[in-house]
Amino acid sequence: MKNTLSHIRELEAESIYVLREVAAQFQKPALLFSGGKDSIVVAHLAYKAFYPAKIPFPFLHIDTGHNFKETIDYRDMMVQKLGVNLIVGSVQESIDTGRVREETGYYASRNLLQTTTLLDTIEKHKFDCAIGGARRDEEKARAKERFFSHRDEFGQWDPKNQRPELWGLFNGHHHMGEHFRVFPISNWTEMDVWQYIFMEKIDMPSIYFTHERQVFFRDGQWLAAEECMTLKPTETVETRQVRCRTIGDISCTGLTLSKADCLEDIIEEIAATRVTERGSRADDKRSETAMEDRKVVGYF
Repeated sequence: MKNTLSHIRELEAESIYVLREVAAQFQKPALLFSGGKDSIVVAHLAYKAFYPAKIPFPFLHIDTGHNFKETIDYRDMMVQKLGVNLIVGSVQESIDTGRVREETGYYASRNLLQTTTLLDTIEKHKFDCAIGGARRDEEKARAKERFFSHRDEFGQWDPKNQRPELWGLFNGHHHMGEHFRVFPISNWTEMDVWQYIFMEKIDMPSIYFTHERQVFFRDGQWLAAEECMTLKPTETVETRQVRCRTIGDISCTGLTLSKADCLEDIIEEIAATRVTERGSRADDKRSETAMEDRKVVGYF
């Protein structure tokens, strides 16, 4: 346990250093906050990084309109608790104004549509940095990210043209219209995140713990039977004990059959599993390069 504590505290110190570098180098940063576990941890780290002062940048949420109620309720509670300003970019507004076209059919999702809304919101508020909770262990495309990840004037990412980060030195210089994505918990794993949540006694949305929910089975995974989902004639709704490992738009968030109803059980479950958390995300299964294709054009 002592070695685990030391390891987690080293990760915490690294992340706090990165967050303080953001405050020092950028004029208008924002923290991407969805109410998911990784953004919750980044928010907690930001609180510790600047305490007793308030967090010196707003939270930014890209709302698909198809979010789990539990995460939206948690988001609003956390914003009020921390006393930060919340800016919401609406995918529904992007659809209504013709900026994006809503997908149709059984596999319709608003997940990809978030990219346009995110870039429009960054441009509208002139943010020069968006702090995210992505980790390198999640997915092969995210493993290519630096802590400070440069985006061009179109919000695009070129994985072959990123700046070296030697000896903890970060280069946030950018031209007008460009911005950076910064990932303070890049070196954390899913296990690190949950051990930190346990150690810091961070309250979490109930959706991460086992609960009873109406679900249906499609393409090897359980999905929530919510109003925004269109079922095939052969699909039936069942009531199961499930929880989320990773949370996104309802349309692409797979649910895990589980009995883990406390943090200790979640940690034990993750230690025993051989399936990555992104293995439950339907948006990553659209192609072999689905995540990288999305990131290149400006996705989170």
